[in-house]
Formats: sequence, C-alpha cells, structure tokens
Amino acid sequence: MTATTHSPLLSEAGQAVERHWRELAGRRRLYTIGGIVFMVLAMSGSLWFANESNAGKFFDRLPYLFDFVGQMMPRDGWEIWRALFDLPSPYDDGSLKYNYPDGRIYLTETFYLPEYFYKMLETINIALVSTLIGFGFGFVLCFLAASNLTTRRWLRFFVRRFMELLRAFPEIVIAGFFLAVLSIGAVPAIIAVSIHTIGALGKMFFEVVENADMKAEEGLRAAGANWTERVWFAIVPQVMPNFLSYALLRFEINVRASTIIGAVGGGGIGEALRLSISRTHEAKTLAIILLLFCTIVAVDQLSAWLRGRLVGRQAFEFGRGG
Repeated sequence: MTATTHSPLLSEAGQAVERHWRELAGRRRLYTIGGIVFMVLAMSGSLWFANESNAGKFFDRLPYLFDFVGQMMPRDGWEIWRALFDLPSPYDDGSLKYNYPDGRIYLTETFYLPEYFYKMLETINIALVSTLIGFGFGFVLCFLAASNLTTRRWLRFFVRRFMELLRAFPEIVIAGFFLAVLSIGAVPAIIAVSIHTIGALGKMFFEVVENADMKAEEGLRAAGANWTERVWFAIVPQVMPNFLSYALLRFEINVRASTIIGAVGGGGIGEALRLSISRTHEAKTLAIILLLFCTIVAVDQLSAWLRGRLVGRQAFEFGRGG
C-alpha cells in the first residue's frame, strides 16, 4: 500500500504572504523585461541616429577601416623602433617621413633624448602640474562645501555651484578658449586641465569629508578649538589617505586628457600623434601609440603602488587566504 504525503495547507495569513510574494515576483519580472526592451530600443535608436547624422554612413565606411590599418603598417618592423629612438633609417629619402634623427633633443654634445620621449615628458608634466594645482584648490574648497563642517548654507551653496561650474565643460573646450587667448603651448593646457581638476577633486573630496567620523571634531570643539584647528587635527588625518588616492586616480585621467589637448595645440605627445596620422607616417604613428601604451601602464602601476603604500596593503587583502 503506497503512502501518500500531503503538504500541510497554509493558513490564511500564509496564503496572503504567498500571494503577495508572487505579485512582487511577477512585477519584478515585468520590470526586468520592460527594462531590457527599453534599453535595446534606446540603443538601437541611438545607433541609428548616430549613423544617419554621420558624415559618412558607418556601415558603408566600415570596410575602409581595414584599408587604413593596412596603410599604417610600416615597410619594416624595425622602423617603429628607429622612429621611437630617433635612429637613422635606411629608407631616408630626405622627406619628413624618415627624418627621425632630426627630432633629437641633445642634453650634451653626444647624449640626446628621443623626440617622442621628450614630448611624453611634456604631457606628463602638464598632467602633474594640473593635478597638484587641482589638489591644492580642491583641498581648500572641499571643507567649505561639506555640510558637517560648514553651517552657513549660502556658503556651501556658492562653493558647490562654483565647483560644478569648473567641471561643467570638458578640458578640451576650456583649452580651446585659452588657446585662442594665450596661443598654442603647454600653459593653456595646464590651465584647462587644472580648472576641470579643481571641480572634479573638490566634489570627491567633500563627499569623503561628509562621511568622516565627527567624534574627534566634537571633542576638539568641546576643548575650545577653532574651526581651522578642528578641521586640521580631527578631519584631515581621517580623509587624507582617500584624498591622495583620488588625486592619483585623477593624475591618470589627466595624462590622457593632456594627450587629447595636445592634439588641438596644447603641446606634448598629442600634437605629434595628430601630425603623424595626418601625414600617414606609419612608423612614427605606431611608435607614439606604443609609447603612450607603455606610459599609461607605467602610470597605472605606479599609482597602484603608491595607493597601497598610503592606504596600507591590508586594505587589499580582504577575502584572501592566509
């Protein structure tokens, strides 16, 4: 004789909970499907609009991409290294395409710095100076924008809107204005990147300050410390590791931004890249791309190492076995 097991019937309250759970699950599935459909339609519409508004239709011009890649292949693989280190080329015909040694920056009578390394140092210099300026001004403004430190609402409002204005425009737009006023060079690029960096770091900094533990600040206030002393001794030690971490991240971003600005007259490696592409100098273009890639990797690794030293390696050990 087969034993039959019946599930115990749910109580009225249990049935109500189950119905409510099913309603929520059905609603979640509906929202998920609706969201996916909306994203697909929005992406398809955006791609269609971009393709229609493009000067040349994307899919019609796509085959020419491979032609361009083929044109960028040098006749000799060693030409990339000759262009990178300004070594004489056996194909030198007196044109700009193979005049690699002409770009040497002689530090002594015999020792020289390759042209693209010098241009890359100029780009890094723009990024570094801009990051330091942005860090300094962002450090000062962030405490005035933090709601847990500044009680005057009008002052917080003014400082926050000021920082929003500074980061409202991309660096290349700001650079275009200063390049028109101050002529081409590194100084307009530094000004443009610094302005955007102040707004970006200032926002990230004051959000860190607003999450700081205020117990130390309360203790100093009870002891009679003024506002500056409370900020310097109670808040700054807590937030400085995060400040430095954000500054290093911003430095990586500024290296890329300085390269882009260089392409429109801001100096540095970006200008050299634009010229080499426009003149179809294959070896020079690939040499600059290789140098850019190595520089970005080196900056990223250096920033990661410095963040580890500042925050502590234990912050990166979570979840790892002993």
